[in-house]
Amino acid sequence: MFLMQIESLKVFCDLVETQSFTKAARINHVTQSAVSQQISSLERQFHSLLIERSKKQFRLTREGKVLYDLSKKIVSTYERLQTEMQELKEIISGTIRIATIYSIGLHSLQPYVKAFLRQHPTVNVHVEYRRSDKVYEDVLGNVVDFGLVASPHREPRLEVFVIWEEPMVVICSPEHPIARRRKIKLSALTGQRFVAFEADIPTRKMLDKVFREHNVPVVPVMEFDNVETVKRAVEINLGVSIVPRATVKGEAEKGSLAVVEVEDVPLMRPMGLLYKRGKVLSTAMKEFIRLLREKAPEDSRKAQDLPRVTKALEAKG
Repeated sequence: MFLMQIESLKVFCDLVETQSFTKAARINHVTQSAVSQQISSLERQFHSLLIERSKKQFRLTREGKVLYDLSKKIVSTYERLQTEMQELKEIISGTIRIATIYSIGLHSLQPYVKAFLRQHPTVNVHVEYRRSDKVYEDVLGNVVDFGLVASPHREPRLEVFVIWEEPMVVICSPEHPIARRRKIKLSALTGQRFVAFEADIPTRKMLDKVFREHNVPVVPVMEFDNVETVKRAVEINLGVSIVPRATVKGEAEKGSLAVVEVEDVPLMRPMGLLYKRGKVLSTAMKEFIRLLREKAPEDSRKAQDLPRVTKALEAKG
C-alpha cells in the first residue's frame, strides 16, 4: 500500500511537470487511462479537486499546488533512500533513460552503452534520438533522466556540464578538388558550396560564428536537421560540409567520403551532459556518467570543467 501511494504521488508530480497525461504515462510505463485513474484516486482520497481540466490550459488548484510541493519532497526522499540502500549493498540495477541528438547517439555514445552493459548487465539503458531543443524539453519534463547535446547552453533549471570536446573535420566527395589534400586552411572554404545543418541547430550556430570570425563566407546550398542526411548530400557531391570526425569513420574507411583537416583553426565541438537540477541520481546513472567522463574518445579532449561534474555527482550521492 505504501509503495502504491508513492507511485501515485510520483505520477502526479510527473503530470504536473510535463502538463501532459501522455508524457506522464510514458515516463511511468502505464496507460493514459491509468494516469487519469490515479489522479482521480488522489482527489477522492483528499476530497479535493487537484487539477482544473480544460482543453486550453493545465492549471493546479490551491490544493493541487500544496500536494505537488509536498509530494515532490516525499518522492525525492524515497528515491534517495532507494539509491543509498542500493549503494550499501553495492547493487547497480534499474533503468537509465537518455535523450540525445543523432550524431552523438548513433556514433559517440554507442561504444559507451555497450561497455556499460557488459559491466552492468542488469541495467536497462534506453536511448532516444531527438533534436537538441527536444532533449532539453524531455529532461526538464522528467521524460528522460539525462540528455547529451552538442554545444550546450546554460539553463537555470538544469545542471549542465561539458564532458569532452570532439574534433570536427571538413568532408567532401572523393571527386571534389579539396579531396586531394590532407589538410587545408579554413580560408580554402571561401565561396564553397556548403551543406549545412538547419539554422537553429547548435552545431550550425557554432560553425556560423567560426566563419564570421575568420571572414570565410560559404554558400549554403542545403540544410538538414541531422548528420546522416548531411553526409548523404556530400557523398553525391552537392557541396562540402564540416561534421564531427567520429560520425564519418565508416565513410572514410569505405572511401565514400574524403576527410580533410583544418590546420589553422581549432574546430572542436563540446559535448554536454544535462540533468534536472535537484534530481536524485541512481547508482546506475552515476556510474554511467563516470564512464562518459573518465573515458573520452582518443581524439577528443576533456573539458576544463570536468571537476564540476565530479562535485555534482558527489553532492547527489
